[in-house]
Amino acid sequence: MTLKKDDAINHIQADFEAFANLVLEQLDMMEQIVTSGEITVPDDVLKKILQNEKDIDKREVKLSDKIVNAIVLYKPVASDLRWIMACYRIILSLERIGDIVLNVTNFVKKIKTPEVYDRLKEVLSNMTIQSIKMVRKSLLSYLNDDREFAIWTIKNDVVFDEVNHKLLKKILAKTDTAESNKHLLMSIVTIKEMISNIERIADHATNIAEAAIYSIEGKDIRHHKIDK
Repeated sequence: MTLKKDDAINHIQADFEAFANLVLEQLDMMEQIVTSGEITVPDDVLKKILQNEKDIDKREVKLSDKIVNAIVLYKPVASDLRWIMACYRIILSLERIGDIVLNVTNFVKKIKTPEVYDRLKEVLSNMTIQSIKMVRKSLLSYLNDDREFAIWTIKNDVVFDEVNHKLLKKILAKTDTAESNKHLLMSIVTIKEMISNIERIADHATNIAEAAIYSIEGKDIRHHKIDK
């Protein structure tokens, strides 16, 4: 039974790492789109993102089933069970991150005023790069039992929101938002939606880091302040 349990957990870990790498590939393509400053998405990149999104959905279902089967069939000990439950929580966050990549890609295509997007390019690029860094660190914290990476991600989420909101307000204050300019207003609304989605990536990174802490220490720190 022990050998079968260990084998099942090893298979879950291998599938999880492949799943996580696929989501990270999506994030890398999103970063390329946002940091390019262009309001068009190359056809080959869009095709790849759509293909990966379908694969992500299939892998999420497959992994969830494997996790349920491992718990039911092998009754893992407490430490293994924590790891498995943390894995399940992280899978859900990664699947939602995959959805957000598709959202951001579609938002870029909807922007009609390149000049407004150009003004916000630096903010959007910084937000994107930082949010992806948070996802990577949170995943490493889980895979390597690295508490410090998890804590860094959780604490960085607050700073992430505060800094980017201040930058956004400064830039939008200098933008002409005359109601007569429909395209301008629609572009600003679309960019705000992009920003909200990118912020949600950082939120999911925090969720992953919290799951990592649960796996490492057995503590559920959701909705609680943490100590360094």
